[in-house]
Amino acid sequence: MDFTLDETQAELRGLAAGLFGRETTGEPYDTALWAATAKAGLVGACLPEESGGAGLGAVEMAVILREAGAHVAPVPLQDALVAGMVVGRHGSAAQRGALARLAEGEIVLTAAPLEPGRSLGAEPRTVAREDGDGWVLTGRKSMVGFAAESDAILVPARTEAGVGLFLVRPREAAVHPVPAATGEPAAALILEDTPGDPVGADDGAAFALLRLLSLTAITATASGVLAGALELTTRHIRTRKQFDRVLAEFQAVTVQIADVYIAGRALDVAVWSGAWRVDQGMDAEAEIDLSVAAHTVADAGLLALYTCQHLHGGLGLDVTYPLHRYFAWGKHRAHLLGGVEARLDAIGELVRC
Repeated sequence: MDFTLDETQAELRGLAAGLFGRETTGEPYDTALWAATAKAGLVGACLPEESGGAGLGAVEMAVILREAGAHVAPVPLQDALVAGMVVGRHGSAAQRGALARLAEGEIVLTAAPLEPGRSLGAEPRTVAREDGDGWVLTGRKSMVGFAAESDAILVPARTEAGVGLFLVRPREAAVHPVPAATGEPAAALILEDTPGDPVGADDGAAFALLRLLSLTAITATASGVLAGALELTTRHIRTRKQFDRVLAEFQAVTVQIADVYIAGRALDVAVWSGAWRVDQGMDAEAEIDLSVAAHTVADAGLLALYTCQHLHGGLGLDVTYPLHRYFAWGKHRAHLLGGVEARLDAIGELVRC
């Protein structure tokens, strides 16, 4: 399999790297950067053409999010791209038309695939039922990124027929802020007969796409985070001296930084393979690849970030030093994925099937 980016993907990567590499306000949510991201066409890149987007796929989403992770860009791209792509493929004409505002950066969309005590991708306990001409939802969602800042939240819920997706307005639900390791806005969402607008049929197809794209988005972002931390740490050991020698000259240091590189390469292979298979409609194979990527994020990837901290010495623990943001972002993604044991269980279920 050739992982070389084509011309469009390479241009997207260069555009994202240039934009996210600029100075930001330092806030957990940089609204000016969000507007600039939309103006550059990065928000709309994977949205349908009828919504003002470019109609690109999961690989291009991974390209953009990997650069966002590499620069720990404080914008809600991870969840917005996932929600936008799912609505773009399964939503009604009116829902797809409304994505034009997302492409322009006028609104934020997010998704709520997590529930208390449930791993990412598990069928939801949240229930949706018909109520007159509409639907209402009852349940709990955890760690919903940018919930209060969003125009709508994409919520999975069980129906009598299966599992469907619904767009819920934050103002019609109970949104309780919760702390996130990254400092980014996050919330718990409490639904009690909360109105929801169905997205596609409740046959599980839209939910399956949400699960695959969520795995792609989180692991691609984590891949960029690890790449950014590796670059920062490599620069540090090349210039930092101990006993009149730069750290990179010590064999123990080179072995440890090599382990970080290997973890990053292993993660990249699984992410690109999974994203490509999502675009090819090879859902079963894609889920295996992305589950391996998710396990790498929660296991070897997180250990690699600890190594980056260790190689910085006391500087690695300084919350004002850039490495702290990379570590926080990486650990948060590992938590979103449920941790090592949850990812091993997910791989076990897939292999057994």
